[in-house]
Amino acid sequence: MATPQLIFVDGTFAELAQEMADFVQVGEQVQPLLEQDKREDALDLIVKASHSLNGAPEKDFTPAYNLLIHLVLQSEEPKKYLPTLCANLLKPITSSPTHGFTLASNALTTIFNLLDKSNPLRFNVFMQIVRFIRQNSQFDLLKPRLKNVEGWLQEWKSDSENQRKLYVEVSDAANDAGDQEESYFYLLKALATFDRDNQEEVSSDEAQKLSLRALRMAISSPTRFDFNDLRSLPSVHALSDSHPVYSQLLDIFTEQDLEDYNDFRDEHQGWIENEKLDHEKLQRKMRLLTFASLAASTPNREIPYASIAKALQIPDEDVEMWTIDVIRSKLVEGRLSQKQKVFLVHRTTYRVFGEKQWRELGTRVDQFKTVVDRLVGVVRKAQTDVEAQREREQQELERKLANAGLGDSEQRGGNRGGRTGGSRQTRQRTDDDD
Repeated sequence: MATPQLIFVDGTFAELAQEMADFVQVGEQVQPLLEQDKREDALDLIVKASHSLNGAPEKDFTPAYNLLIHLVLQSEEPKKYLPTLCANLLKPITSSPTHGFTLASNALTTIFNLLDKSNPLRFNVFMQIVRFIRQNSQFDLLKPRLKNVEGWLQEWKSDSENQRKLYVEVSDAANDAGDQEESYFYLLKALATFDRDNQEEVSSDEAQKLSLRALRMAISSPTRFDFNDLRSLPSVHALSDSHPVYSQLLDIFTEQDLEDYNDFRDEHQGWIENEKLDHEKLQRKMRLLTFASLAASTPNREIPYASIAKALQIPDEDVEMWTIDVIRSKLVEGRLSQKQKVFLVHRTTYRVFGEKQWRELGTRVDQFKTVVDRLVGVVRKAQTDVEAQREREQQELERKLANAGLGDSEQRGGNRGGRTGGSRQTRQRTDDDD
């Protein structure tokens, strides 16, 4: 969208209207109406003749449209004239094939920005802007503004039907631009506007048509592997009645595997081709999803090459190629062991998380608890062994110290006895001498 435009005008409504009428060559019809103060009638004639502005010289286009926008916004009923202005701007600017898009975009943006933020007329103008962007293949210019859409819809107090119209328009524009992710995102937002408690509404032709479109986009997308957001929508649930085969196919992509897909093809021979779905793309996607399911359901986190080849129905020599593909798709993380011919799973994405997955999680928690209990037992035994060894060493040290103390005591006692005996002998010799 273009940069906001400011309008500078000077003069009374009658003077400006006459100037505009002369420019679009209806001055003679408008003059008597203005003299009688029939402003609305005069403006009606001017707006009906404003299509000629698309052929105005490039230098005059923006000033002329700014003046016309000013006059329309002075009206008691701008809603009456804005559709014509917007419709004219969606047509080619014949006087400027090179800059026509920029000129028209500026004029549309000016209308949008001059309306009060909470004015519901902004909704209609923005719808025209989206259509204008789409027909000129300039979706990248619109994309940064889309973050404001939800807030705008609240400010305009748009009902669910208008919200849905805008979301579908944006989805169409994104789809035409090749932005499948953005298109799918806004298509889901459109589906969410249906009243989930109103079975008649979610089963309506419009709801079923949009649901079917979203389903086809989801299963055909090479990068979308999560379908739970789609399956949670009531209008998609209703496909089980209106389009049961499509509903069955969605169930397969959501939580089943390649074998189920092949059984589906056998059961509904030629159906995929008749619906103009690409079997090769669908089969490739199912192989990746089957790999993810296999990784998620393997308790020991080691998948033999043979198990992968069997589940994906591929030759053994293609296992490594498909493993690399599933890692690139971010469904699984792990590494190949070419020596052991196994794939070591580090992380996997659960396609659904229901009762079966809770049971698998419970089994893994029990296995983990068993491992932890064993580790705790090993650690406690090691602690006991260390304490016992420490106690033995302490006892051995005390024994050695006790033995060493006893030896010292005997040695000191022997020395004292020797000295006493010597003294006695000395005294005896003294006596004899006497």
